[in-house]
Amino acid sequence: MLALLLTPGVGPVRAARLVETFGSAAEVRNASPAQLRRVKGIGEHLSASIASELRQADPLARAELELAQSLGVHLIQQDHNDYPPLLRQMHTAPLLLYAKGTRAESPLDAYPLAVIGSRECTHYGIEQAERFAGVLASSGITVVSGGARGIDSAAHRGALRSLGRTVAILGCGLAHTYPPENKELFDAICSLDDHGRPRGMLLSELPLNTPPSAENFPARNRLISGMSLGVLVIEAGMRSGALITARIAAEDHGREVMALPGRVDSRASAGSHDLLKSGGATLVTDPGDVLQLLETPARHLYHGTHQARYEPIEANRAADLFQAPPDHPPADLLPNPVAVRVYAALAEPRTLDELVVLTALAPGDLLPVLTMLEIQKRIIRAGPHFRRRA
Repeated sequence: MLALLLTPGVGPVRAARLVETFGSAAEVRNASPAQLRRVKGIGEHLSASIASELRQADPLARAELELAQSLGVHLIQQDHNDYPPLLRQMHTAPLLLYAKGTRAESPLDAYPLAVIGSRECTHYGIEQAERFAGVLASSGITVVSGGARGIDSAAHRGALRSLGRTVAILGCGLAHTYPPENKELFDAICSLDDHGRPRGMLLSELPLNTPPSAENFPARNRLISGMSLGVLVIEAGMRSGALITARIAAEDHGREVMALPGRVDSRASAGSHDLLKSGGATLVTDPGDVLQLLETPARHLYHGTHQARYEPIEANRAADLFQAPPDHPPADLLPNPVAVRVYAALAEPRTLDELVVLTALAPGDLLPVLTMLEIQKRIIRAGPHFRRRA
């Protein structure tokens, strides 16, 4: 598989088409130039080149594996349990992903959400990206973004600061750091938190030494959309690449698209406003809005996947059986201090106003956590009160 991907003239998308046509990488290797020309986009010259180069690609594959090992990068094939389950459903899903960092066990990555926006952004955009990503990550969402300057970086930072998880999907090989000023951020994403749990990972479908290039980013955007339950556009101008990701999410992947409003006279939010006016996105003003919109897609998109451990609604069944004393939260809540605070406050039924006082959280920050706890079947809502499940 790796030899096929590294063959000059092939690349991730064409490799997927070849394997789909012939059934396996081994069968592609055995195909004649005439047979290779059956694949869309492969003509006489390219078919001859692929047939010749593929037979000599094994040394390239060995060198790639050695480099990956030296960089701490591991390769994830499409049939491996660590391959993102929603991404696997894409028609153009990569045959192989390069990953640095560690994928968390379910349920921590059961709710991936793309949080995106422009590189050229305002202070408002940075502030909202950090706020939304932070609250959502502390509520159990894995924040997915592109590792770029501006909104992407702010989203990753917000998730890390809340002790949540984040995934950066890059438009270059993982032997490169782009943008270079994000080295410290990328190192933090790949590190362990104070509880020894992985904060996130870097992903790419591109060979390790692939440099950053404008032509790589549209393909990268389809991965951001494809592995996520939905897309949240924080701030985007009319020419922002975030709009491409939003379009791919809605038209190609059937994902929920959400957008924040900005100032009516702000060019930095003109693309977001156009999305909202055209009906291409649902307006959200609070992290709680996002969690409510994600619940139905979570049930629908994960239904029928053959990865039972990624089922978001049922994934916590084992945790529900954990009978903790009333004043002790379930063990898997411990790395989430906000959830622990809310769970502790529910030693007896409470109204929202009472919880605001007891937890010192604003309603906009409290509601997403309550929604997460409801989805995980830890608490129920009974009229105006929230209470723990018996």
